[in-house]
Amino acid sequence: MSHPHVTFSDLRTAAYCPRKCYYQRTRDCDPDLPPDIEAIRSLATRYEQLLESSVAVLESEPIARPPANYQRTLAETRERLEESGDWERLCNPSQRDVLVTGKDCRGRVHKALANPLEPVLISSGAPPEQGVWEPQTVHAVAAAKALAWEHEQPIERAWLEYPAYGVIRAVQLTTRRKARYRRALRTVRELDGPPARTTNRSKCESCEFAEECGVRTRTLRSLLGFG
Repeated sequence: MSHPHVTFSDLRTAAYCPRKCYYQRTRDCDPDLPPDIEAIRSLATRYEQLLESSVAVLESEPIARPPANYQRTLAETRERLEESGDWERLCNPSQRDVLVTGKDCRGRVHKALANPLEPVLISSGAPPEQGVWEPQTVHAVAAAKALAWEHEQPIERAWLEYPAYGVIRAVQLTTRRKARYRRALRTVRELDGPPARTTNRSKCESCEFAEECGVRTRTLRSLLGFG
């Protein structure tokens, strides 16, 4: 039996919290995007310019670190990626903002690199200390699989860019990461009722469905020690 294509955003949300994914799908609502998300993504097209910009110019950009710190981090990123030969490919991708449809999922890839073919996703948020966040790992595997399906060639690596922080990280498509992707895909396809609530209540603090979900989140009063 064929299944409808699952969106990258549903896979990413399901990897974060299956119950949130259920609410989004059944309420037919789009997740709110930060108003400056496009401005942050545009940073990923101007790395060389940002490395040469003055402090005054950088202070007007949507970067998340002090200008000197940002340029130092971005310079370290460039040095590391020039050694591997990937910096030029990431700064000048063969395609930008491509809608890709694979065997099981579909969505937009922010950059598509050539030789070898690899997808790049751009995050408006902060990177973890190491690697990438698990929901983004699932998203990266999905993007790689969809792009590989369209081009009929294997892909073993994807990229995550955090342009507001000057950080770029490679995501190898390991067996474990592919298994997480398949688990998220199965979760989305089997959503016929609200899944169990997450045990990680920190995820509920900023969730727009917290009240409907019925979880008790920590109020400002309790966070201040009065609750």
